[in-house]
Amino acid sequence: MVKKYLAGAAPVITTAALATGMLAAMSFAADRSVALNKSIESLEPMKGIVFWPDQAKDQKDLQKSISLEFSYCLPCAVVKGKTDDKIDYDWSSFEKMLDDIASRGHQAIVRFRIEYPSATITNASGCTEKVKGATAVPNYIKANKSYTETYSEDPGGDGPTYYADWSNKELLWFYKQFYTDFATKYDNDPRIAFVQAGFGHWGEYHIYGTKLNFGVNFATKDYQAEFLTHLDSLFKETPWSISIDAADNNYTPVAGNKTLLGLNFGLFDDSFMHAEHDISQGNGDNERNWRDLGTDRWKTAPGGGEVSYYTEKDQREFLNPAGLYGVTWEDAAAKYHMTYVIGNDAPEGSYATKERVYKASSYAGYKFEITGYAINKISAAVRVKNIGIAPLYHNAYVTVNGVRSEKSLKGLLPGEEATFTVAGLTIGDSETPEPTITGDKLLKDATIPYKANLSADAEVIAGLIEEGTTAIGRGIRVNSATEASNKYGCDKVRMTDLKGRTQGNSKESPNKAYYKITGK
Repeated sequence: MVKKYLAGAAPVITTAALATGMLAAMSFAADRSVALNKSIESLEPMKGIVFWPDQAKDQKDLQKSISLEFSYCLPCAVVKGKTDDKIDYDWSSFEKMLDDIASRGHQAIVRFRIEYPSATITNASGCTEKVKGATAVPNYIKANKSYTETYSEDPGGDGPTYYADWSNKELLWFYKQFYTDFATKYDNDPRIAFVQAGFGHWGEYHIYGTKLNFGVNFATKDYQAEFLTHLDSLFKETPWSISIDAADNNYTPVAGNKTLLGLNFGLFDDSFMHAEHDISQGNGDNERNWRDLGTDRWKTAPGGGEVSYYTEKDQREFLNPAGLYGVTWEDAAAKYHMTYVIGNDAPEGSYATKERVYKASSYAGYKFEITGYAINKISAAVRVKNIGIAPLYHNAYVTVNGVRSEKSLKGLLPGEEATFTVAGLTIGDSETPEPTITGDKLLKDATIPYKANLSADAEVIAGLIEEGTTAIGRGIRVNSATEASNKYGCDKVRMTDLKGRTQGNSKESPNKAYYKITGK
């Protein structure tokens, strides 16, 4: 059929090309829409309310209402020593923890810390054991005569605290090399969803109550910059995050530094939803920190954290549907595009029912709806919309009959939709395969649930492979090669209009006509 276009008007089909139209219809006959009706009946992975392992283990009724568990980890617990220029590891205790979390169908958020006020380490031979506030620096480093720690009796009222010697060359080498080795071993591990890192108390970029002394009890700003840049080069599959307190220029070099702000780190907020969290509520330091570290950071890296412990009420009541300090969990999560939050003490309050925790977890992060589905004998086209409040930060793929789309769902923003083509299929005329969403960072046999309400009578969406070719789509309405690339994942497209005129990669269509994508 010949289609004529008027500026701003719908296409008009002329009667002069009826025979051509019949031929075109015949050639398109194998393309068909598929009915698909699904509801989300289980929590999506890698999002929602988070418990510590002991709490997750105890809360039998809440197992399916969470998907994540958080744990502090100790470098000294997995390091036995050093041979020549290589660190000697024993990961058995760490492996045991990951397996325990995975046994409940959950994934881990891990943070290796050095300083932890009042904490006592036990059952870890590579650490200083049974000493309140001991650092998690491996004993092989502490045995070095050039290594000297400092001590604070009760910083900020948190109890006795020892501080690593950040002038020690071996410690500076170790801290970077440790993360190099950790990422090499665990970056692709599906048991780990997120990694958090940092300096100071709990790895949260402060030592409040102790006088700051760079290069003694706190890493220098130059070393911090070097370390963060190093981390950014290590993790390819596992998102990594730092505390929002890294916005404090008294401690860190991050805020205002375009190079460091350009690193792809996420953020965690260790006092989320406290009484004066937002500027509108009072002091507002937390909101300022989020702002100073990048208001659009959530688009490429996760927002997470921990509900405040400023008062006992905070953790126990943040799931109150009526809100906490005038703000509901849903309002706060949407404002900061939260993917997860630690709410370990919520079960000690009166709001953490199975239904409420599930609903709160489900609200966080990404959520997918399939809004179009078509197949032919050799391919499938699946249109997916993110109806959540944040992107998915891990690679995941539309999968049909065990074959994945080339393009990942990672980074699909809230409200956006995209079409994912699955090629290399063999689909019979009577087959209606059901798509799934799979990924290598999901636990074994896990998939990402989605919703859909589609009819087989729906118009066939674009994105199918033309039979007998490797070309994507037939009659796709796009305005430019740029749109074809962004929307349909074609990196090197050549578009031909209905009269056979080739359109270059950068040339925009003046008439917004239908264009056929003829190659990738």
